[in-house]
Amino acid sequence: MKQILILNGPNLNLLGKREPEIYGNRSFVDYLQTVELVFPDIQIRYFQSNHEGELIDKIHELGFSVDGIVINAGALTHTSIALADALSAVTAPAVEVHISNVHARETYRHHSYLSAKCRGVIVGLGLMGYELAVRYLLSLGV
Repeated sequence: MKQILILNGPNLNLLGKREPEIYGNRSFVDYLQTVELVFPDIQIRYFQSNHEGELIDKIHELGFSVDGIVINAGALTHTSIALADALSAVTAPAVEVHISNVHARETYRHHSYLSAKCRGVIVGLGLMGYELAVRYLLSLGV
């Protein structure tokens, strides 16, 4: 069975409560059930942390065994060379996802350290971006 790792970074545990005008009203755990229904033959591994090192550890732990990684590193996208290095170090292809259109927000959100280490970037399509990222990774024949 194919496995996809979905990683969410800081503050994404607050989806459904945090700034619903930007991020919507749905929790990620609730949305994850939808993703699992759409991909019944794929094992979705999910991990969220507000701590950079824990995200790096999870990439190291699973990045050689899963078939792909979907990562929304939250604000760490704009600051973490270490997360970018972790994505470079493993064999699983990655797709970067952002729920909001980061290019329509504050200028500090316009730069990503992760984008160059990922196969693609999906921004501004809400939670649907995760499903699209999984579809893309599966299209690679992983």
